[in-house]
Amino acid sequence: MQEERLSTLRQLPSVDALAQAYQERNGRKGASRPLLLEAVRGVLELKRRQILEADSIEELGTISMGSEALVTEVARWLARAQQPTLQRVINATGVILHTNLGRALLSRAAVENVASVASHYSNLEYDLPRGERGSRYAPVVDLLRRLTGAEDALVVNNNAAAVFLALHALASGREVIVSRGELIEIGGSFRIPDIMRSSGAILCEVGTTNKTYLSDYEGAITEGTALLLKVHCSNYRILGFTEQVRREALAQLGGERRLPVMEDLGSGNLIDLAGYGMEPEPTVSEVIRGGIDVVTFSGDKLLGGPQAGIIVGKRRYIEMLKRHPLNRVVRIDKMTVAALEATLRHYLDPGSLLQEIPTLRMLTASVQEVDRRARRLLRRLKGTLTAGWSVGVQTDVSQVGAGALPLAKIPTHVVTARAAHLSAAEVERAFRQQRPAVLGRVQQETFLLDMRTVQDHELPEIARAFQRVCSQ
Repeated sequence: MQEERLSTLRQLPSVDALAQAYQERNGRKGASRPLLLEAVRGVLELKRRQILEADSIEELGTISMGSEALVTEVARWLARAQQPTLQRVINATGVILHTNLGRALLSRAAVENVASVASHYSNLEYDLPRGERGSRYAPVVDLLRRLTGAEDALVVNNNAAAVFLALHALASGREVIVSRGELIEIGGSFRIPDIMRSSGAILCEVGTTNKTYLSDYEGAITEGTALLLKVHCSNYRILGFTEQVRREALAQLGGERRLPVMEDLGSGNLIDLAGYGMEPEPTVSEVIRGGIDVVTFSGDKLLGGPQAGIIVGKRRYIEMLKRHPLNRVVRIDKMTVAALEATLRHYLDPGSLLQEIPTLRMLTASVQEVDRRARRLLRRLKGTLTAGWSVGVQTDVSQVGAGALPLAKIPTHVVTARAAHLSAAEVERAFRQQRPAVLGRVQQETFLLDMRTVQDHELPEIARAFQRVCSQ
């Protein structure tokens, strides 16, 4: 067997020979010489491994060795190398804020604003009326003040950075009092105790997992206390025999003891979604009215904008954060400013808000609207399915995702797909390998496409993906 392997290895062309064969077939366009040589070496190395790992003469015989086959593999290698790794996908999972898929979709206005600012010079830090240097935060600060009622605002690159900056600037080397039941962990190993420790603040836990009283905070205050912290339990709930301190009471205690009170909302929202069947969640303006001094929340969750950490509150504390050297480290870039400004401007027009921001549109779409989208897809599939395939529509539930509204189960309609000759996992894999990839979920040996997170203009692409998968 060893002799057969060596004999097969000797049939491989040299790097130069295979590169020349590729150029004779494809010309010199499409790849630089260095990239072509990298592709050739990669293909030849793969062939060597296949040959050396072959267990039988029969297996050796299945390895493509002809010049035409090798040139084709080089072409495929180059095609993959020149494609962006970050690709568009179709989200039919039913998870609206899917962290793995980029969370919130930007509105058309936000996309256009980003494109304009990214492709042209802008007045990012230039005050046009005065003709002098300005602040990059100006476009969003005024909007956040109007929309939340806060005295001032600051935006950094994500909410973890917002929490870290606030703790570091307001409490480094001193104690921060927080309820034991609010020491949360969210995705990506963001843990409140770890963030606090890294910021230099000293954690002071009070209460128990399920019950914390105002007297617990009051009894823990010492000369070393710098901050009272409240953390919204974004991705879980404690139910039953529980007690939490109302933010108004905590704010009053902070005022009496001359201590700032901070609340991390996680996926803070600017409008009340309870009227659309969602569980009650405090809006940012409610928290500000409750007397909280510093409020932090994400821009790319329920707000429906770009990734950002938004900090609003009393001017004296926000100014401390703005002047802190760490603010430079976590500041937002021009694309985030452009996207966030356009997103926030939608909130000035409540009449069109739910349709303009994709996240809110998906959250609030009626089940009848979702069903109509599912029926439209079925009509497109009519006549394209091959023998052994069956599709249908059934009811199910969607999720908000990204730790927001964890108890919400949103009624939806899904398109079901089954193939007699393929398992549900194989069907899912086949759709995932399309371009664009169509991502659904597998449930009870059935591949499901949730129409709540599918956009109308994506229906033809899903239909074409069905056609390709069925013909395989």
